[in-house]
Amino acid sequence: MMKTLVLGSTSVFRKAILEKLNLDFICDKPEIDETPLPNEQPVQLVERLAIEKARKVATGHSDALIIGSDQVAVHQGEILGKPGSQENAIKQLLRFSGDKVTFLTSLCLYDSVTDTYDVIVEPFYVFFRELTHSQVAAYIEAELPLNCAGSFKSEGLGICLFERLQGEDPNALIGLPLIRLTKMLEKHGVDVLALQK
Repeated sequence: MMKTLVLGSTSVFRKAILEKLNLDFICDKPEIDETPLPNEQPVQLVERLAIEKARKVATGHSDALIIGSDQVAVHQGEILGKPGSQENAIKQLLRFSGDKVTFLTSLCLYDSVTDTYDVIVEPFYVFFRELTHSQVAAYIEAELPLNCAGSFKSEGLGICLFERLQGEDPNALIGLPLIRLTKMLEKHGVDVLALQK
């Protein structure tokens, strides 16, 4: 019998991505401090947070496989926050014009029975078009991505901001690398395709 599958997130985007696998799962919110440690690099940060989220959620699930994930956007070595205001979003997108932003998405699959986990960090690269102030302002007004790192929603109108995308799994950009998750689940005895009815 398969262990309970728990998504350690309340993100509607991660939930929608995981639903693509057609597996039964529950969501549980991990309450952790996401503040970066002194001198912590972006890859180290997202890896640590994915593990901490999974472990935190595991305290309420004794026989489960728990998925923890985190994501940061990085531009010219700087971790990008959520803009919070239209003015900040416009500034952020204008900074990216003609440049590349790297999204680092971590994935941890934690077995609460054995207290073991697998963790990876999946990079995804977004190359922006040359953008005018009026294009950026129109986009921000239309989609209001004020709670999104990078000030855009790639699954929506934000796709118009890009020159090209580069990465192994488009789901990673939205927040959950499904290709790698499928391999991790299989290692833990969960063959996604074999479970389809």
